[in-house]
Amino acid sequence: MKHLNDKPDANTGDPPIFDRPRNTFDITAEALSELIESRSLETFHALGGLAGLEKGLRTDRNSGLSIDESTIADSAETTEIATGQENDRFTDRTKAFGNNHLPVKKQPSIFQLMWMAYNDHVLFFLTGAAIVSLALGLYQAFATEHSARNPPVEWVEGVSILVAIIVIVLVGAANDFQKQIKFQKLNKKKIDRNVTVVRSGHAHEVPIFDLVVGDIVHVEPGDVIPADGVLIQGYHIRCDEASATGESDLLRKHSGDEVIDAVRRNNDTQSLDPFMISGSSVAEGVGSYLVIATGTNSSYGKILLTLNDDPGFTPLQTRLNILAKYIANFGGLAALVLFIILFIKFLASLPHSSLTPAEKGQQFLDLFIISLTVVVIAVPEGLPLTVTLALAFATTRMLKDHNLVRMLRACETMGNATDICSDKTGTLTQNKMTVVSGVIGTTGKFVAPQQADSDATDPCTSPTAVDYTRCLAPDTRSLLRQSISLNSTAFESVEAGIKSYVGSKTEAALLTFARDHLGMSQLDVERSNAKVVEVFPFENARQCMVTVAQLENGRYRAYVKGAPEVLLDKCTEAIEDPSKGLSTRPINADMAQGLHQIIADYAGRSLRTIIVLFRDFDVWPPFGQLDDQVEEIRIENILQNLTFLSVMGIRDPLRNGARDAVQSCHKAGVTVRIVTGDNLLTAKAIAEECGIITNPGDVAMEGREFRQLDDSQQLEVIPRLKVLARSSPEDKRTLVHRLKEMGSTVAVTGDGTNDAPALTAADVGFSMGISGTEVAREASSIVLMDDNFSSIVRAIMWGRAVSDAVKKFLQVKSETQSLHYAQLGC
Repeated sequence: MKHLNDKPDANTGDPPIFDRPRNTFDITAEALSELIESRSLETFHALGGLAGLEKGLRTDRNSGLSIDESTIADSAETTEIATGQENDRFTDRTKAFGNNHLPVKKQPSIFQLMWMAYNDHVLFFLTGAAIVSLALGLYQAFATEHSARNPPVEWVEGVSILVAIIVIVLVGAANDFQKQIKFQKLNKKKIDRNVTVVRSGHAHEVPIFDLVVGDIVHVEPGDVIPADGVLIQGYHIRCDEASATGESDLLRKHSGDEVIDAVRRNNDTQSLDPFMISGSSVAEGVGSYLVIATGTNSSYGKILLTLNDDPGFTPLQTRLNILAKYIANFGGLAALVLFIILFIKFLASLPHSSLTPAEKGQQFLDLFIISLTVVVIAVPEGLPLTVTLALAFATTRMLKDHNLVRMLRACETMGNATDICSDKTGTLTQNKMTVVSGVIGTTGKFVAPQQADSDATDPCTSPTAVDYTRCLAPDTRSLLRQSISLNSTAFESVEAGIKSYVGSKTEAALLTFARDHLGMSQLDVERSNAKVVEVFPFENARQCMVTVAQLENGRYRAYVKGAPEVLLDKCTEAIEDPSKGLSTRPINADMAQGLHQIIADYAGRSLRTIIVLFRDFDVWPPFGQLDDQVEEIRIENILQNLTFLSVMGIRDPLRNGARDAVQSCHKAGVTVRIVTGDNLLTAKAIAEECGIITNPGDVAMEGREFRQLDDSQQLEVIPRLKVLARSSPEDKRTLVHRLKEMGSTVAVTGDGTNDAPALTAADVGFSMGISGTEVAREASSIVLMDDNFSSIVRAIMWGRAVSDAVKKFLQVKSETQSLHYAQLGC
């Protein structure tokens, strides 16, 4: 509410103080946005860490913003701002840093869709031809004499062209409008949600749009981060940033103070990350963070801003526009030549003509009309109508093939695609991790069903998981089951009567294995029967997770799982024969080499390997582990003299038909590339499995290497580039731009918010209807309703069917025009 005396200055004419943008903060919005974009700990330290941000943003990490500075009242009775000064302070904050309203891409109205359908060079040329034809037709119909055998219908040609134009515009706009409505129903989500913030020392639920820079936001598992910020405090917070950054693993977050302490002590800060990224979700832990970027200044908002790129003309539209120019040029030239010839003939006949001046004038007008008729006849008035009707039919059929085409033009463009940049997880693969192979102890292993020895008489010599787990001793089975169920952060969920595990895909795969093959009951029941005394969550720095539980005999057992390349060398013993019990034997050099070979074999088969270990203690904490010691020292002492239990190979299997779909693309002359945030080894193995990498000269590289190349080097390597792993959103977008510079028509698949820039930059963007985010679907032109790569092949088929229909029409039209010209010559 403005002050009553807020009037422009009579002397200067300046606006009142209320309306003047003022920088009353020590930190600018640009500096905060740059901090989030770079995620640089050096920049964070230069700003003074949390303390510096707290001071610069005039907030308090414990009590948050003052309630007087926001629009939230502390009670039901206080619903308005008390004073103009308080509102002034709130306005200063939003003016300096912006609000949390994200840019929303406005859907075009039916009239805008009609203009978009009409905005075509061929239709412009047709309109001009229709006007000329209609004008000449009306003149001939009403200004010349007609007989019973020659009725006044010359105006019909012009009207028919106008009707064709109207039908083209209405059919195109109506089809796009219908698909737009279906898309909005698919994409309808409740975005107006509340978040928990601390203001004036008390927790409040406020609409997400009311968040401002300086707010303290409370987060817990399942929450989607509403704005960028820095973690203040939390308990084992891990975030899933796959949809925002493409990072497939859960990332551990550390408080800003912990990070600053490490920077000041010159400790290793590579694994420390205090930044909370908008659009990501909290997978584990609870805590609070300081908001430092909202709305269009946040990483999520910046991605949304890239959705406004001009799509340009489709390949067929480009060719038809060229055709229209050729028709106009050659038609005009033919009309000019014909007019010159007929005019010379007319002049030559004048000295010997007995016609009256009026008849001679009519004769001249007739030859002029004949010349213009050549241009009108040259216009393929049915061509745009054929294209529009073919596209409308194709998009309707494509919906049955699980392709929701949002714009008619996308169908035709897909028929001309030369390159597809596909995501890996969920598109080529099923995004369903399963344990397919493994080694338990030193004497036995199980393999995937297709690798099992069908001729073996003893199922324990070359068994599947079902056969092998039956051979395990009860003690071994129980130990492996507890190692999986207790040493995990995933939890069980039941939807529509189907049990599933929510959390890390890797942990979900292990839990499914324990449920299906080790006799694990309900997960919460399994955990309630154990007395857990210590948990060390998974961290990238140490590549493992440890859970310590007290056994029935009073001793303690540490269950360890993690990366084999890190933990295998810490083993000194191994279970000797899992079918006979828990007796152990020392690990010698041959056993260690054999296990390393198995792990390398799993990695070569695109399997993610997880090692399961344990260690027993008589007391807890063990000798020398005092409560006031730091966690890393304690866990390093625990990770010694471990006993090997198992190594398991986990696969994200290819989708059914993915390999055949890739082969179909190759036969059709379409190059398929994998662009993923996953690691290079896994992505390369999947590319070989589905037939994307077929030649020794094919290149697979990480996004970091690709970024280091200059423009010419990128253009040189791209024709052989088949896998781009650990890629950032900008890497994916750069690849698309480079391919388009090379003259390619590019299709891109993506499901996450991070894929939006590339989806927008591509000629055709495919988003996932099941697993895709709202931003990805908004950025795409076609939605894969089944998330299946095979549906892309069907989209290419229907797009090429449209092109074939146009070619057939042009052949028929050319024959028809030949008859017209022949009749005209007669």
